[in-house]
Amino acid sequence: MRRALELARRGAGRVSPNPMVGCVIARGGRVIGEGWHETCGGPHAERNALAACTEDPAGATLYVTLEPCCHWGRTPPCTDAILERGIARVVVGCTDPNPLVDGKGVRLLREAGVEVETGVLEQECWRLNEVFFHFIQHRTPFVVYKYAMTLDGKTASASGDSRWVSGEAARCRVHEVRGQLSAIMVGVDTVLADDPLLTCRIPGGRDPLRIVCDSRARTPLDSRLIQSAGEIPTIIAAVGWNERAAALKKAGAQILLCGERDGRVDLRELMRQLGARGVDSILLEGGTTLAFAALEAGIVRKVQAYIAPKLLGGSTARTPAGGQGLARMADAWRLTGLTAEPVGEDFLLEGYLPCSQDL
Repeated sequence: MRRALELARRGAGRVSPNPMVGCVIARGGRVIGEGWHETCGGPHAERNALAACTEDPAGATLYVTLEPCCHWGRTPPCTDAILERGIARVVVGCTDPNPLVDGKGVRLLREAGVEVETGVLEQECWRLNEVFFHFIQHRTPFVVYKYAMTLDGKTASASGDSRWVSGEAARCRVHEVRGQLSAIMVGVDTVLADDPLLTCRIPGGRDPLRIVCDSRARTPLDSRLIQSAGEIPTIIAAVGWNERAAALKKAGAQILLCGERDGRVDLRELMRQLGARGVDSILLEGGTTLAFAALEAGIVRKVQAYIAPKLLGGSTARTPAGGQGLARMADAWRLTGLTAEPVGEDFLLEGYLPCSQDL
């Protein structure tokens, strides 16, 4: 199953909105076939592994990170292929919450006489496809709030300088994540201050959809985002139509009108609109005001904090989340499932926030 997980990760950024899946077929301690879901619309991992078998797989064990599908989509059911090739035993990492599957694949195999074991490395398999599982259940994007800060909690100096808080390895990791998630979102203040491009700058990387929360359509027409909007899809989320919005649309940006909440874009409504467009994941990267608003709206599902071994000081130096803040420590948002990982000279802390019931 660990090998199947390794194979599944090769589909990162290439199979969305489908899940990443890896498969290994073994007999007598020998691997006789392996595969993964390589591209959206292409053969699933099980079929790729069966096609790659070096010998007849009849009687062998098939290990797969996600429950085999049992319905027709862009490809035929994988349960059919498993039964046709005579697989005797199937080991499943985690079941598929997709209503079209949701235990039906496991049940079908068992009824056909195949021995099925579930829940092997279940947590790892679930985390692998946390975006898919969230989207299939809520139909809103899985939002990852990412920031880099010094050990004393600063994202920039009092003068505004922020290059670079984290090291090269951490910055490279961020670009990998950009290439894996569907979209990247910042506030207009970040655009005005930094004029970012928000692309994936790794070889072979895929640029995400770019979203700017810009209530009054203040994004400059000569910004790098708008200058490249004809090549990389760019959405300006605003609360009303005006001449600026018309000019941005003419320049190549998409204008997404949302309701207003506290004078800004209603982030919950924005998530619902983006979900309806098939946007399954967002990397929230820029803007202390937007960060607090996103936390307050309950749209953040995962937090990635890169901690640099630096001390900056400064009572007016920026911190990750601005806004009004919470009045009491007892009201603080508490992360669960926290993990820590060294990334070059920095540490990456990851944790989860509960999803709001209406998202």
